Formats: sequence, structure tokens, C-alpha cells
Amino acid sequence: MSDAGSALLTDLYQLTMLQGYQRGGMRDTAVFELFVRRLPQQRQFVVAAGLAQLLDYLEQLHFGGDELEWLASTGRFDRGFLDQLASFRFTGDVDAMPEGTVCFADEPLLRVTAALPEAQFIESRLINLVHLQTLIASKAVRCVLAAPGRQLVDFGMRRAHGAEAATLAARAAYLAGFTGTATLSAGREFGIPVFGTMAHSFVQAHADERTAFLDFALSQPDNVVLLIDTYDVEQGAREVVGLAGEFARHGIRVKAVRIDSGDLRDGARRVRAILDAGGMSDTGIFCSGNLDEYQLARLVAAGAPIDGYGIGTHMTTSHDLPSLDCAYKLQEYAGQPRRKLSSGKVTWPGRKQVWRRLDAAGRPRGDTVTLADAAGPPGAVPLLQPVMRAGKRLAPGPPLAQLRAALQEALGLLPDELRRLGGGAAYPVEIGAELRSLADEVDRRHAAG
Repeated sequence: MSDAGSALLTDLYQLTMLQGYQRGGMRDTAVFELFVRRLPQQRQFVVAAGLAQLLDYLEQLHFGGDELEWLASTGRFDRGFLDQLASFRFTGDVDAMPEGTVCFADEPLLRVTAALPEAQFIESRLINLVHLQTLIASKAVRCVLAAPGRQLVDFGMRRAHGAEAATLAARAAYLAGFTGTATLSAGREFGIPVFGTMAHSFVQAHADERTAFLDFALSQPDNVVLLIDTYDVEQGAREVVGLAGEFARHGIRVKAVRIDSGDLRDGARRVRAILDAGGMSDTGIFCSGNLDEYQLARLVAAGAPIDGYGIGTHMTTSHDLPSLDCAYKLQEYAGQPRRKLSSGKVTWPGRKQVWRRLDAAGRPRGDTVTLADAAGPPGAVPLLQPVMRAGKRLAPGPPLAQLRAALQEALGLLPDELRRLGGGAAYPVEIGAELRSLADEVDRRHAAG
């Protein structure tokens, strides 16, 4: 399996274009921007994510000797071109929205300015990294909004589309406001709190539930969460209550019981009654089982006595929307604005800035997309910030916990209609007059040939 850091983790056409650029001597400065073309009905906004991994990739990008040998063996490339690739590095600039920024269609999430071959080559891996985490963060934040104040844990590794996807999905979910993850690699790499209980197989492997619960509690005395629905959820709850004295003798507190099947609202109510009657009112109830934001919202609205949820498949695969219509397009080359005119895929030319217009209380009331060197509306805040110059980060990225806290604050300021799952009035994104004028100018020049 290819290393995630390999320069060959790209599309063939990136290299065929680079060889063409070399033959044509095309190395002038190019400006590319990544943006979401349109938002589907399932999303009122998206959450920018994945920038940290992109900057890692750009700083480390190079072709190893074995990779160049393999490219030579394909017979597709000139020897002189491959010799040049030996010294290929990214030496350009990146301006980007901070991770955790709430953003909308037609807004560049990031801008790359570099020699054309460099800016072109990174396209495939750039989209691969930023799209995944933006997609997952945008799904996970809906769960956070649907179940405010509840513990949410990423349970999605086993359904993620590969090893890297599992780890990065956990990162994106934590950025979006999840409490933690069950994926250990994400805990180690990103410092995300890790959570874990037991599987039904642990209970089945024992002679009975009572023995399984006691065995688990003695082996994990500081983290006792017991899975009680292997056979019968009410009987499982009664077994936990029956062990209360034994747990107390060992100084063990049962943090929670977990329900993974059935009618979670009804099951949680019945289990809550059993626990309370047994003197275990401080033991929480944690639920899982193919949950999504809509089910969370229904459970919360129904007043289900559930303290936390494990969210897996639907979040980690963004089940209802498995991809975003995003693109990385050339907006300027050799000092001249460029515009794609393909039907349904028209772009705005030139390098751009996104300005967030705020009311007196700091709440967003609309965005304006302008040319990068144009002044923004009075009091508006520019969203694209310089993060890399000449191929090097300008500063270490903010800690993930800081980005997470900033997003939670931003969510609290969003208009109510954007926070609701059902949606509402569209958030206004205006295209500045000077940008429209530039587009008209490019169109006239194109028409004139």
C-alpha cells in the first residue's frame, strides 16, 4: 500500500501536465483557489478543516529515488523531466480560512500562489486532504447542534474508508465539537480524548452477564461503562444494580451503562428507572447504534434520559452526503485573470478575499467575496489569512482544542435558521462589484479571441 506521504499519491494527469508545462517553458506564477460550488439541501454551511495536514504535505513534498525509478519504468516520461522532479519542491504561498471557519458556496477556503507546475501538481492531494475533513466536520457539527450538552464520541473507525480516513475523521469530529474518539491513533497523534467500553462478544464470552460486568469493572476500575443490551436491556440494568454492593467494596463507581440496540428512548427510560430505584442515580446512560443528527434531535426533543452518544457510520462516512461539490481552479496565470466558462461550472476570475459582515453584537449577517486587493465592507472581517510563504509555515498551527473552542463560539453566533437541521433562509453571500466587472472583462476578451 502506498505511503500517505508519497508524492505518487496523486493523479497521473498531474505529471503529464507538468511534463507539458516543462516542454512549453510555462513556469509563471499561477493562482488556484479551492471552493465549494454549491451547497445541497442537507447542508446550510460547511466547516473548513484539514489545513494542518495540507501544510504538512506541502512542506514535505518531494520525489524519492524509488518513486522516480518507478515513473521511469512506465515509459511515459522524458528522462530530463524526471531529473527535474528530483529537486521538485513546493515553494509557493498559501492563504486560507482558519480551520473551524463556517463557510458557504462560492467562497474560496484557500488560495495557492506558486509557479504553475507547483500549484498544479498539488491539486489532487490538496482536495483529498481538505475535502475529507471539511466533509466530516460539516456532518459532525450537525450532531453537535442536534444534541447540545451531550457527550458525543466518534465510533466510526471500522466503517471509515481506510486507515488515514479513520484518524482524520476523528480529528474533524473533535474539531466540530465531539467529546472524543474511540480511535487510538487519533488520540496519540492529535491529543484527542479517547473512550472505550466493551463489545457484546466480551459479555458472550463469559458464563453470564454478572461475571462479565464484574470482570470488566475489576480490570478497568477507573473507566467502568457496562454494555447491558446483549440479551435483555432491563435484565442487564438489574444485574448492574445487583452488583452495586460488590462494586462499592472495591471502590468502583459505574460511570455509565451503554445501550446499543432497540428503541433507545423507551429503553433509556426503563433503564433510568431501574438505576434510580437501585440507588444509582449518578450512573449515566450512553447510547449508540447507527445514529445520525436527525435521530439525536428526536431523542433530545422527546426528553430521553440519555447523557451521551457514540456516533459511527453516519458521521464518519457522511452517510447522507458522501461528497461535497468542491473544486480547485486556476484563477490567474502570468498576471492575467482566468475564468472557466463550462456549463454549470463557471468560476469567478482573479485572486479573492472573503469578508464576513457582522452586526453590532458580532453575529454574522452576510459575506462578501471581493478581489484580494479590494477594500471590504466597513467593519467586515477578512477570512482568508496568510499561513505559508515560500513553502514554509509562517507559524505553528493553533492547537486543535483552540480551533474547536473558536468554532463552538462561532456556532453560538450563527443565525437560528442556520443552526436548525431543517434549514431556513439562505445565508447571503454577495459577489463584489469589482469582481463582477473583472468577470465581464474576461468574458469580453474571451469573446474577442
